[in-house]
Amino acid sequence: MLYFWRKRMKYEMVELTYEENFATITLNCPEKRNALSLKLMKELTAAFNEVGESNYMGIFLAARGPVFSAGHDFNDMAGKDLAHMRKLLKVCTTLMETIQSVPQPVLARVHALATAAGCQLVASCDLAVAAAEAGFATPGGKGGWFCFTPMVAVSRNISRKRAAEMLFTGDVIDAKTAAEWGLINRCVPTANLLEESHKLLTAATRGSFFSKAVGKQAFYAQIDLDQPKAYAYALEVMASTSQTPDAQERMKAFLEKRKPELNRPGK
Repeated sequence: MLYFWRKRMKYEMVELTYEENFATITLNCPEKRNALSLKLMKELTAAFNEVGESNYMGIFLAARGPVFSAGHDFNDMAGKDLAHMRKLLKVCTTLMETIQSVPQPVLARVHALATAAGCQLVASCDLAVAAAEAGFATPGGKGGWFCFTPMVAVSRNISRKRAAEMLFTGDVIDAKTAAEWGLINRCVPTANLLEESHKLLTAATRGSFFSKAVGKQAFYAQIDLDQPKAYAYALEVMASTSQTPDAQERMKAFLEKRKPELNRPGK
């Protein structure tokens, strides 16, 4: 039986649900195209932190309505001073960093258009599966305010030239192109979105929960290091984690030609 380490919170703009090994965090402001208002970003961050402190194995990020997320809510921004904007964008950055700091793999299940900070949200997730009718854009390039912070996440997912194309043109790319470019993992028929997302997250969460959590942390820690520093870091983490019960059990099971008995949440 899975359980929470602390009391569950109540949310107004997101839904947090649980089924078997997984939690699902759903953006639930369809009337506002799931625009990332200050309140919504704070609730998303709280929801990720709540699940991050539980022993659920993985997290789906989903949305309701005709748009996955239209990006920032300009009602929170128009006419605001510099101090306010810095504070708001810091909240956004904290959200993106929280997604990558929780121990569970996070999979964005994208059914429709994700633009600007909404595209950043998808790019910040560990994994992403999109319906064929979904689209992705960083539209600031064709407007009056460049997508500076979405640029950070997008340019860490796809190649330099393709990131520049998205950022400079602001054009929407379809889900098939997004998969080819590496912004998402899969482009699937809409009817198969739930099934294929569940299949990928199930595969991504098998094995040792502890090892996967450290592996996620290490992945983001080394990804932007130069190769010698990345190897030095990874060497130390791999050596240290070789001493954990799960690592030792996996080695012994392999040598003894049997299935390993790994520690899983709820045990």
